[in-house]
Amino acid sequence: MSEHEHDLDCSGGCDSCGCGCDHDHEEGATVTLTMDNGDVVECAVLTIFPANDKEYIALLPLNEEGENDEGEVFLYRFSEENGNPMLENIEDDDEYEVAADAFDEFLDGQEYDEIVDAEEDDEEEEK
Repeated sequence: MSEHEHDLDCSGGCDSCGCGCDHDHEEGATVTLTMDNGDVVECAVLTIFPANDKEYIALLPLNEEGENDEGEVFLYRFSEENGNPMLENIEDDDEYEVAADAFDEFLDGQEYDEIVDAEEDDEEEEK
């Protein structure tokens, strides 16, 4: 479960994050989170995805160089209020498992798409 506050500063591209919100963004959406201990963490938006009639957001925390060395991903419940993105901690273990499973399925689908795209590229090169 997440231990982070949900202070959110959304920047980047909704086209890339898939959140469907109506505010202007550029490619490479990022958000700035303020953690419970006061640390500020810049995160890349990986995706916004549905699970059990709710929406969730997957964030990849970045270091000062804009990289993620640990492979850790933060999951939050996602909503919009007056056009502003809102994050909520997922407090329930069962809800977190549902969100994590849905995110895993999203990742599996992305890997499948990459494999299919690579095979199609190889076939076109052979022609």
